[in-house]
Amino acid sequence: MKVDLLSAPQPAARLLHGQVMHLRLRPARHRFVYPVFCVRLDLDRTSDAGNAWFGVDSRRPMNIHLRDYGPRDGSNPAAWVRTRLRQAGLPDDGAIWLQTFPRLFGFVFNPVSFFLCHDRRGDLRAVLAEVNNTFGQTQHYLLRAADHGAIGEHTRLACDKLMHVSPFCTVRGFYRFRFRDSGHTAFVGIDYFDQGHSSGSDQDLQPLLRTSIGGRLLPLTAASTLAALCAQPLLTLGVVARIHWQALLLWRKRVPWFSKPERQLVADSSSGKETLP
Repeated sequence: MKVDLLSAPQPAARLLHGQVMHLRLRPARHRFVYPVFCVRLDLDRTSDAGNAWFGVDSRRPMNIHLRDYGPRDGSNPAAWVRTRLRQAGLPDDGAIWLQTFPRLFGFVFNPVSFFLCHDRRGDLRAVLAEVNNTFGQTQHYLLRAADHGAIGEHTRLACDKLMHVSPFCTVRGFYRFRFRDSGHTAFVGIDYFDQGHSSGSDQDLQPLLRTSIGGRLLPLTAASTLAALCAQPLLTLGVVARIHWQALLLWRKRVPWFSKPERQLVADSSSGKETLP
């Protein structure tokens, strides 16, 4: 996946308009699909991203608060991300795009946001996934190709699961990610395996969950922002409501329930295993 630096300049923010899909394969099959939208923001051009309906650290109906991400101290998280890239021996000289649900009328909950980290040529070289659970905890996973090279749509990206996310899953196994970006469309797929480790090579393992988000990429203009607000004004409230509704449906299907375990803080941020309280 590559950002074309020779073509016309990209807008500082883009709207990803599509859907999220979640499929549980066992012990009871359970699937849902919802329409969603999210924002991709160039963290080096936040001052150029605003319009009449969207802003960064603003009071507009749709906005992104930088204090919601990374160090959560109100600073631009780009410097924080680049520090982690350098610690991992990865290039830090390109654009960093944040893909996330924005705040709508002041509220947001992001199950996962992605820092898409490119090199100076525009190649995607790393992704820092920021995972949040409904208990107020956050876990970061730094994803990179095995050879530290460019990440393409067939690149295998994996990391061990380190944080409790759902009461219907234990804290074991690993995630496998795939990213595909054509310039006009974007897709992120996440498979969760409840057995094995990210460094393993067992091809016979089957995932417990498959999740994806994908759709069309549009410039985030005043018109596209207003259209998204009118179409889904309660999107971010709906994210939380749907999480609890789907949990009820799983409970009714008698899917086993697991209590939230105590966490152990992991300080090795260079490996992506950094925990924030």
